[in-house]
Amino acid sequence: MKISKIYTYPIKGMRATELENAVLSKNGLPFDRRFMVLKVQEDGSHKNMAVAHFPEMTLYFPTIHLPEEGDATRGTITITYKPPSGDQSALDIPLVPETEGLEQMEITLHGSPATAYKMDSEYNAWLSSCFGFEVILVHLGHNLRNVLMSTSGKADPPTSSWWSSITSKASGFLTGAEDDQDQITFADCAPYLVVSEKSMDDVHNRLPDGQKMDISKFRPNIIVAGADKVWEEDLWRELLINDKTRILCEHNCGRCKSINIDYATGAPGTDELGNMLKKLNSNRRVDQGTKWSPVFGRYSFLASDSNGHSISVGDDVMVSKRLEETTKFDWPGLCTK
Repeated sequence: MKISKIYTYPIKGMRATELENAVLSKNGLPFDRRFMVLKVQEDGSHKNMAVAHFPEMTLYFPTIHLPEEGDATRGTITITYKPPSGDQSALDIPLVPETEGLEQMEITLHGSPATAYKMDSEYNAWLSSCFGFEVILVHLGHNLRNVLMSTSGKADPPTSSWWSSITSKASGFLTGAEDDQDQITFADCAPYLVVSEKSMDDVHNRLPDGQKMDISKFRPNIIVAGADKVWEEDLWRELLINDKTRILCEHNCGRCKSINIDYATGAPGTDELGNMLKKLNSNRRVDQGTKWSPVFGRYSFLASDSNGHSISVGDDVMVSKRLEETTKFDWPGLCTK
């Protein structure tokens, strides 16, 4: 097997940025879901925005720009808004914002809180104009969220900052967890989501001839090609990349109506692709911890002895450990009781 794609998502809910290579950390891929957009409610409260409830987020395309010397603190993200009709527009935001002086906000995502920073009004005004309602953009800064589901990687001691492999000038910005608690950014439940390209064969078999589904709708970080069988990833326990980098596959990822979204229109799909959740429900509800949702992909963690390792598209992948039976998803509030 080999790595066929690597995706990071700089702004939660927006489109992926494809990478040819990446430095791995305990907390995820570089720049993955460090930003999130919130809708401002009539009473002044804020609602977390996700694709399932705000499908128009798929019309926003973030592109990461790093200076030649690799200094992340001088990098930018260009967000390009591509509506199905009308003119495109774009906005540049700092890749690593200076948070001193920014308003702090408490954000809770799936019961796991973190302190985030409200970005300046110029960015919020542009996004609000594009969305057609008031929103704000927030950044995590140094902060992380606790993982609330069980993982077997909690005993792994944290190692050095992944930023040190990107740029010495940003090396102090984000470090691994300082205790046994696994921590993540604005990713839903784990630092990594690993999927198998082979299982898309079964997905496509559920569609009329000539139709195919874009695998990026499943929001993967690492796509593995070359598996022998569809859905064999349900029993992956550990992957070994290039005989050295260990990815721990801990839980299945239950799916929601976000996979029914038509990415071209930023609205729920109206053809057979818009019924994909129902199609997968027919035989992919294989995890008792997410009993009413079909499974595609594995929530995964990086072994501590692999912190700072680099991976690239085309790298060799092997299954170094397999499960005897499927795992049971157990994130409080998200799992089936």
